[in-house]
Amino acid sequence: MKDTWLSTWTPEDESFWENSGKKIAWRTLTITTISLVISFCTWYIMSVIVVRLPQIGFTYTKMQLFWLAAMPGLAGGTLRIIHTFLVPVFGTRKVIIVATLLKLIPCIGIGIVVRDVNTSFAVFMVLAFMLGFGGGDFSSYMPSTSIFFPKRLQGTALGIQAGIGNFGVSLAQFLTPWIIGFSVFGGLGGGPQTLTKAGETSSVWLQNASYIYIIPLIIMTAVSWWKLKSVPIKASFREQFDIFHIKHTWFCTVTYLMTFGIFAGLSAVFPLLTNILYGGFDGAPDPLKYAFYGPLVGSLTRILFGPVTDKFGGAILTHITGIALIICLFALIFMGLLTPVSVDQFPAFLTVILFIFFFTGIGNAATFRQFPVIFSSSPRQAAGVIGWTAAIAAYGPFLFSILIGYTIEAAGNTIPFFYGLIVLCVIATSINWWYYTRKGCEKPS
Repeated sequence: MKDTWLSTWTPEDESFWENSGKKIAWRTLTITTISLVISFCTWYIMSVIVVRLPQIGFTYTKMQLFWLAAMPGLAGGTLRIIHTFLVPVFGTRKVIIVATLLKLIPCIGIGIVVRDVNTSFAVFMVLAFMLGFGGGDFSSYMPSTSIFFPKRLQGTALGIQAGIGNFGVSLAQFLTPWIIGFSVFGGLGGGPQTLTKAGETSSVWLQNASYIYIIPLIIMTAVSWWKLKSVPIKASFREQFDIFHIKHTWFCTVTYLMTFGIFAGLSAVFPLLTNILYGGFDGAPDPLKYAFYGPLVGSLTRILFGPVTDKFGGAILTHITGIALIICLFALIFMGLLTPVSVDQFPAFLTVILFIFFFTGIGNAATFRQFPVIFSSSPRQAAGVIGWTAAIAAYGPFLFSILIGYTIEAAGNTIPFFYGLIVLCVIATSINWWYYTRKGCEKPS
């Protein structure tokens, strides 16, 4: 087989870029972006399944359901820390191939265990953790893309990949309620379960929620094997740790925790949160009919604002995002949308949540445009910071699920948790303004 490592890679050289670099970079972006969509789909399978588990006979407690929703986030964040350093060691091709294959394990496992209501909570927890494979590899995809493209196109390229990749969240939450309604795989997929809702029963094939991704994963593994190459930017694990000695690594981590942390966390808990807040009213909304709208809005804005950040810079848009999120979070609290007394409040609740997703999408595009500029002296460090910040922000689903669950148990509502989010946004916005936005700041970006 011919060498899968490129001999040279100089995307800032206009002649090299136009003659050969551009074609390779865009081909790589296309393949890895499709794979990333599937990754996000598998990462968020559990956010949809947990809503249906009690309805098909599982007897897990409310807190156990929050833990199941949380585990992919815990795994995704932890695995992203590891993925942050993999591409300079093993190269894009090997990392993407292995990461894609690993996701087959939880997809097959989840499809098996949802068919048995006697499955232990421990087994479900292990498989929920393994769904984090789909969240972890983001921190290999994004650093890889930043290396393949020249600085002038990184905002666009990273916005396209992350934005389209984020569509996987929306796709999983949109596709699942439909795909579980009929037998897709015949006898190979197993029989239906009986779902009981509002006193009425129906047949569902909940295993389809994970089985549906098996064939796409196999296809993308094969495509990655034949078409991907790796950029000759290499460094050992130890050499890459130098980013932790730079203060801006930590500042960027806080700002991305505000943007993607909230996007990912809210995506994971929105169906369950809606069910808890509004599910007890007559005529309560079905959370799964609305769950996909938020991630869809956030993903679209991330794509659309990628080119905008290339033109105007990321810092000012991150600043606007922070202020807007603070306003939206206060609105949830003071409009009484977190302590509803009627299902009539749900439209307002949904509207504010969608605004939050809208602004996190802008912020996600803006922050990823900032990081390569802040670390412009070293593409390798910039890639590492992108991976690291993405890793910490990926704990969003875990933190949201666990903290909301415990807040409800301790306070009887979710208001203290949302006050905590406001504090996070104030800190992140202040950091962004002082170091990256104000006149005379240290790192205009």
